[in-house]
Amino acid sequence: MSVWNHIIELLRSHRYVSIADIVDFASLGSSSMIKTIDFRVFASLWCGLNVDLSCFTVLKEGDPLLDNLKKCGSLLSGMDGNINNCIYALNEDCRTTVWTYQENDEHEVLDSFQPDEQLQKKKKIFYIRRRRDVYKALGPGSKAASATVLAFGSLFTAPYKGSQLYIDIHEARRDHRIQYLLQKIEFLPFVPEIMSAGKQFVIERIKAPFLCAQLRLLDGQFKNHWKATFSGLKQKVESLRQKGPLPVHIFIMTDLPEANWTGSYLGDLARDSDSYRLYTLQIGNELVQQTVEKVMAAGHGMKPGFHASLGGRSAMKKCSPSTLPDILLYVEETICSCASLGFIETAGSTIAENIQLMRKKGICSSLSL
Repeated sequence: MSVWNHIIELLRSHRYVSIADIVDFASLGSSSMIKTIDFRVFASLWCGLNVDLSCFTVLKEGDPLLDNLKKCGSLLSGMDGNINNCIYALNEDCRTTVWTYQENDEHEVLDSFQPDEQLQKKKKIFYIRRRRDVYKALGPGSKAASATVLAFGSLFTAPYKGSQLYIDIHEARRDHRIQYLLQKIEFLPFVPEIMSAGKQFVIERIKAPFLCAQLRLLDGQFKNHWKATFSGLKQKVESLRQKGPLPVHIFIMTDLPEANWTGSYLGDLARDSDSYRLYTLQIGNELVQQTVEKVMAAGHGMKPGFHASLGGRSAMKKCSPSTLPDILLYVEETICSCASLGFIETAGSTIAENIQLMRKKGICSSLSL
């Protein structure tokens, strides 16, 4: 419910941006296996609102339209439980359930990770985790099968202590359609506007082979691995310095302003301009501003084929946001994927995983520096 309310706040201030505006779903082709719908279209249709949510005036608390949106969100998120054949709300979360698909006879068996006595006392929780087959539990013949909307509390999943939180579906050897889909969605590039911006920065600003270092203080894993990250960076930088040629070009992917580098390792590197050339990208950079304007103007998420038929309604308009969204991170990821001298990552970071995947797919293989 908090996610729904946050999205509504973004819509109210015209700062909403769809994931389909950032990630290039068109790269999946015209597969009939996947049907997507923009949240603005979905909310307007399902909540029975005769209003274009892509471009409406800022609402105040107490406005009937805003109240209806919040009530609708409560229903669709499953806060009020199951509603006839309309909504089926899942009570299972990552504490009690790990969803699988076609994993032999794993349905309803215990997961390998169970909370130990120390964790039970610390968190005051007592539960067991089971592995459940999503098709057997929610497919044909189940209570959920007759519902139009299946409301998951969360779809976030990640590895944890040798197990997978919530969703452990990586392949489906006996279902060729799902196997094909899993392979297709393994890597989804950013939209062309973002990819082009990252490559443009490399070609026009760095102009040479370079190293990328991911040093984002607000990254959830950085506080756990900062010593190892800086140690790896120092070793790599020294190795490159000894091998030459100089200066060594380094792109620093960081949220720490350069004004705060004084007295740090980054400050030392910045001062030694004969040996090192450092580059960063900030949110106010002209390239970033131009790119976000292009992304919003393109409106990939609202293009035909990305939302369901509006049943006779005209397609929703594109609305110029009053405050442009922040796409800096995605441009930085693209730049780091082009770092031919290597990439120093923060262990366990999902950002690092995405960059490594982009590097593996060779998105910058055509660049020549």
